[in-house]
Amino acid sequence: MKSSFLSPEQVFAARGLTLFEALGAVAPATDLALLTADDDGFLVEAAGGINYYLSEGGCVDRFGRSGTCQVCAVRPAILLEAGDEALLQRPRRDGELTTVEYGVYPGNILDVTLRDMAQRAQKEGSLLPTGKHYSVAGKPTPVYQLGAKQIICLTADRSYAAGFAQLSDGTCVSEGDQVFLELRPVRWFYDAPNSLLVSCKALFAGLERQDAEAYLAGDFLAELAPEEAEAPAGDAPYRYEQRDELSLIRAYVEANIPVFLHGLSGDGKSDRVRQIDPQALDIELVNETPETINGRAIYNEAQNQIMDVKPVWLVKLERLCQDGQLHILFFDELTNATKQTQSVIFKIVLERVVNNRWPLPDNARIVAAGNDRSESSSAHDLAEPLFGRFAHIYIRTTVENWMPWAVRNGINPFVLEFLANNDLYLRTPYTGGEGHADPRRWEMVSKVLDHSGNDFSLLAPIVGRDTAEAFVRFFRAQQQLAALGHYTDEELARFSVARRYQLAQQCLYLAAARPEDARALVTRLGPEFLAWFDYVQQRKRLAFQS
Repeated sequence: MKSSFLSPEQVFAARGLTLFEALGAVAPATDLALLTADDDGFLVEAAGGINYYLSEGGCVDRFGRSGTCQVCAVRPAILLEAGDEALLQRPRRDGELTTVEYGVYPGNILDVTLRDMAQRAQKEGSLLPTGKHYSVAGKPTPVYQLGAKQIICLTADRSYAAGFAQLSDGTCVSEGDQVFLELRPVRWFYDAPNSLLVSCKALFAGLERQDAEAYLAGDFLAELAPEEAEAPAGDAPYRYEQRDELSLIRAYVEANIPVFLHGLSGDGKSDRVRQIDPQALDIELVNETPETINGRAIYNEAQNQIMDVKPVWLVKLERLCQDGQLHILFFDELTNATKQTQSVIFKIVLERVVNNRWPLPDNARIVAAGNDRSESSSAHDLAEPLFGRFAHIYIRTTVENWMPWAVRNGINPFVLEFLANNDLYLRTPYTGGEGHADPRRWEMVSKVLDHSGNDFSLLAPIVGRDTAEAFVRFFRAQQQLAALGHYTDEELARFSVARRYQLAQQCLYLAAARPEDARALVTRLGPEFLAWFDYVQQRKRLAFQS
């Protein structure tokens, strides 16, 4: 196995690699590449193309053209030797293109639900070093363990021309900001006839050509290589498979291991619990006290004694569990409960006994959930003993994993179409001054559209004015598509540059349904606009593959 730069012939020659003929030469960037590249005014988001080195002094610019570039990232290529194919994991095929996973490398910013935990652990000095390092812009950077994840910590040290760099999840980072990046499997295009892997993205930057070439020829493969799993003792069988959040929760519930679900408001934590047990008993702890959880003590005057009364929720749970099936006791908003209430919950989780006298039914399973402290001023950190009693699952809702649920639950088609084309609007920041977007609030939008005959004027109080205006603009552009083919050459000649770009943008929406009509109209706008149109189309296809 040998790593190096791609050659100009592989990328641009008439008989170059098939993947470049299908997708073009544009390479999107990992967050690590964006953070370590010297910004020349164009590196504002991970979805855009980035310049990258080729061998023989060549390079590819952000538009997929051959040229000389001052700011370059590295898009590695690996030449496989006999037997190396066995190391490739999780192949996916789309038409003539195949992608695989090999190795792990610092890639994208750590999930928002874990950043506070990482910062807190770093301040306390409790981040666990793994002993492994990656070369970042020529500097050895240690890898730390955060729960089940491995991360590195960087300080953004570039002067970004726009004042910031926008990373893959929409986070904007300025010079001096601290960023945690997660180690993730690297996805490669696999060219089997040539025994070649080509990274789907430019992985890193910050190195001059000679230094990058030396790194690829030396330490890169050693740092990239996945750690070998230890063989099981004796003949004990084992298996390893990738699981989604729902199957993880189900596995722990079936094994009778308490589960804690972390995530932002509206991320569907309770919905996932309901998918496993539609009859789950939900206790919102923000409304509870130690007395309502443990049961009350009352004085029986007739018998002249104090009697403990079983809490109502436990009576309901016992009745629910009489059918012999597994049922979930769901402690919601545990992080918003008082420390006293958390202490009571700890006893229940630890001993499965309420008030030291009433056991939970054997077929009851415990799941808890809570929001981040960054999202709620009333949230508390879990005490370490309570935290340690749970398996922790971090929920992150994206358009990709939300869409199947939305289709099953009949979400309004206007909402589906808008978010499928504008995924950054799935969640917008909470300002406290007006509405904001999250998955739960889009469900509210769906309901009001269904009941109002799709009245778009009702959106702003739910998702905020800016998001509502973007929603309206998107569908107005869709309505204008039918008239795209009716402009005369004289009318087009009178359009300003801004109006031409607007028209080219509308053609992008049209391209999925009427690709020939869309490209024909952009061609009439001029070669500059056609080059832009083709570049965006290639970028979308490449992003889909990676």
